[in-house]
Amino acid sequence: MNKRLNSEKSGSFPRFGRRRSKRELETGSFKLKGLNPKVCDKNQNPVELFWKSDLNHDQILEKVVQFIEKLASGQDKSKAPEIPNFVESFLKMVESRIATYEQSEASAKLGFNEEYTSFFEAVSCLSKIVNTLDEFPFDSATTSCFNRAGSVHHRAMLLSEYQFLALLDISKRNCNVTVDSKTPKTPKQSFFNSNQETDRCVKPEYDSGTGIVFPYFPPQSVANMNQVALAMISAGYEEECFIVYSGLRLKALDFEFSNQGYENVNMEDFQSMDWESLEGEIDNWIHIVKYCTTNLFSVERKLCNSVFPEHSLIAQKLFCDLATSLTIRLLNFPNAIVLIKQYSAEKLFKFLDIYETLRDLTSSLGSELSALDLISETSETQRRVGEAAVTIFCQLENSIKSDNGRIPVASGAVHPLTRYTMNYLKYACEYKDTLELVFQQHYETEGSTRRKVQKQESKNAIEDNDRIPKTSHFSVKLMLVMDLLDAKIEMKSKFYRDPALRYIFLMNNGRYILQKIKGSTDIDEIMGPSWSGKRTSDLRQYHKNYQRETWRKVLQCLNHEGLQTNGKVSKAILKGRFKNFNTLLDEIHKTQSIWMVSDEQLKSELRVSISAVVIPAYRSFLGRFKSHFDSGKKAEKYIKYQPEDIEGLIDKLFEGNMTSMGRRRHKKET
Repeated sequence: MNKRLNSEKSGSFPRFGRRRSKRELETGSFKLKGLNPKVCDKNQNPVELFWKSDLNHDQILEKVVQFIEKLASGQDKSKAPEIPNFVESFLKMVESRIATYEQSEASAKLGFNEEYTSFFEAVSCLSKIVNTLDEFPFDSATTSCFNRAGSVHHRAMLLSEYQFLALLDISKRNCNVTVDSKTPKTPKQSFFNSNQETDRCVKPEYDSGTGIVFPYFPPQSVANMNQVALAMISAGYEEECFIVYSGLRLKALDFEFSNQGYENVNMEDFQSMDWESLEGEIDNWIHIVKYCTTNLFSVERKLCNSVFPEHSLIAQKLFCDLATSLTIRLLNFPNAIVLIKQYSAEKLFKFLDIYETLRDLTSSLGSELSALDLISETSETQRRVGEAAVTIFCQLENSIKSDNGRIPVASGAVHPLTRYTMNYLKYACEYKDTLELVFQQHYETEGSTRRKVQKQESKNAIEDNDRIPKTSHFSVKLMLVMDLLDAKIEMKSKFYRDPALRYIFLMNNGRYILQKIKGSTDIDEIMGPSWSGKRTSDLRQYHKNYQRETWRKVLQCLNHEGLQTNGKVSKAILKGRFKNFNTLLDEIHKTQSIWMVSDEQLKSELRVSISAVVIPAYRSFLGRFKSHFDSGKKAEKYIKYQPEDIEGLIDKLFEGNMTSMGRRRHKKET
């Protein structure tokens, strides 16, 4: 059409008016200059506002449609067409309605009804007149009609832009939404809204848990947006339409972010935060991302599709642009988090929460071609968070290796390193699937040298104890951690001077590890039955070694051999045996009653096994040789304990301390 514009068409120019700036279109901060109730001809002479015609609106519109169809189908396009009088009547009719809407106030607007629809039918006809006439040669009548129709059409488009702004601006919705004072406001309300009742804010999306109402548009308003958008796109005003839509929807989404309590945090803020404060920021970020993935994006996509149903590719592009703007803002947070290097091993779980949230965010963006760049960027941020998680998890290995304390744990109790490591692995395995994915991605991006090292680590981890090879990188890493812990506990056990206490320490830690693994299905599956079987066998061996170290000398005192001299029992040797037995038993009771065995089952097993060996041997020895002592005080001097007394002493072993044992017995008695 532009190439057909010439000096003959005075006052005409492409699109019949200047383009609005992006700033004006996004904020609605322009005024409708030149639009006023007074209508002028091409020479700027006043024209009567209210036109008269023998035909009504529908009749004129029908004739115009027939005229356009005739021009498009059968008219000879080698000569200028004849312009019938009803075309001028049609232009005056539309111009009169535009002027009326421009000067109308809120109390006198055209309602969202049949009149609204008929106006945009007329605007569509205007567009077709301009486009159809552009295909013919021009004479004076055609030029006049072309410029006249184009001018009216341009005014209609400016009005449509303004109407689109009014419909989209949530600050003008009649609903219970607190609008920020900084939110841009349009100079007037919608020109086409006389019935406020029909435009009240309804609740298309409502979360009963939070009371969230979004996106603040009733169905009728969405239908009206569709009509305006369709008219603007059909008339070639798609750029203005898209800028208005994107600008105001982005402001609405920013407002919704603020409404959800989300604020941007810069790197300097992160550096000065303690971990507790940062955890709160992470939780808040996860909340807003989940709100986007479960609510905001789906609702916004639905709105785009509803406003532009005839243009699905446009709707996809607009949604992706909006989603990109919000997502980039959201990605700034994890991208800043991963730059902070000083994270201890226990921070792993928050990083895995972030990783899983980013995974859900990527899934919510869809698979459209227009979203591929955004999906790629989100995936890259997810990969960075995963790398940070791998680094943090590997700090667990370093913490085990660097624990070189030489002071043994009092009473042979479970070592703090054992408790920390096993609880850490238990919680980590709650993220097992995520960790397997994280480690898989980590090793896929590593160089060949690192893969060789990892391959050797895998071989070392699985060849011990006839374990079944695992394909998961995380499984291999977990096995390595367990092997490191086993080696470290074995080393620390050597710091005990008493061999018996060393085996109590090994039993305590071995039983704790085994119980934790059996209590976690994921760890148990990774370690496999061979590993558990070997650890159970090790525990039995520790038990036997403890009995040998502690009770071997006691049982030697009860040996029937070596008591006779010249065929008779030597009282001196017998007295020595009883005396040594009493001394050893008193020492064991004094020492091992303060040793700690926290696992009740293990404690019971130890006591039962001790009683099963010591009490029968003592009962037999006492029954056979008691008669060699005279009754009275001399006998009591050597025969200090009865079998039931020994059983009572054994039941006091491994309680940790005598004070707590005394309180416990008192509670049982009361």
